Amino acid sequence: MGVIWSNRRALASPIPRPGPGPGDAKRTRRCHRFVTNPALSCRRRHGISRGQVKEKILVVDDEAEAVELVEFNLRQAGFEVLSAADGAEALKKARTALPSLIVLDLMLPEIDGLEICRMLRRDPATARIPIVMLTAKAAEMDRIIGLELGADDYVTKPFSPRELVLRIKNVLQRGRAAAEAEVLKFGDLLIDAPRHLVSWRGKAIELTATEFKLLLVLAQRRGRVQSRDQLLRDVWEYNSLIDTRTVDTHMRRLRDKLGPAAKHLDTVRGVGYRFIEA
Repeated sequence: MGVIWSNRRALASPIPRPGPGPGDAKRTRRCHRFVTNPALSCRRRHGISRGQVKEKILVVDDEAEAVELVEFNLRQAGFEVLSAADGAEALKKARTALPSLIVLDLMLPEIDGLEICRMLRRDPATARIPIVMLTAKAAEMDRIIGLELGADDYVTKPFSPRELVLRIKNVLQRGRAAAEAEVLKFGDLLIDAPRHLVSWRGKAIELTATEFKLLLVLAQRRGRVQSRDQLLRDVWEYNSLIDTRTVDTHMRRLRDKLGPAAKHLDTVRGVGYRFIEA
């Protein structure tokens, strides 16, 4: 089981193996600021088998001790871990390494976590990478803003390492399930989300990134009316400088490009739009 962390001291595993290094006790004392129950989970507990391809996690935090704690637990759970101490480094590594998930602290120097989240979501190369916010700010408004900007989950300090790992695994699992379900077909209309393709009767339809996302969001919520404000939040990530008429403009362009397939787009006067399967 390796080393088990407690609030008072590090306990050696009863299984015979090389003892803890001289830095382990020091790490235990430093981690108390970040954890509620610093029990470290072993590879067996998380169901990671030898030889399994490791998913890559990018941890972004300017506090080295917090990074060390998160890295340790994620590696114990079988993940490959990268780290970044500021926003610029985080953006660079996210775009070059394309991690499976990003653990992003809110309070960072120069560029804060909310702005990094916004920038990642606007970049087509990183827009689909799941983000888990990790921060000492527990106010409800901070959580809401983070989630509205595109974060997939939110964990506050002090935190349980085991809970953080479980949340990361749950977010990754939701992403895998969504990817499997994101090839949508409605009669002659095909929407292939993983490959970012739309076709009608086998003929490709060229859409901009925003038009594609608008169509995908409506198709995923088919049958349900989406207000213009809701579409602004989910497609444009809600920029207060964007007028709701922007939605109408994009819908007109989308309908023009879809041609006969535009029959799936329905306008609900005074409310918004919905996707119909007929």
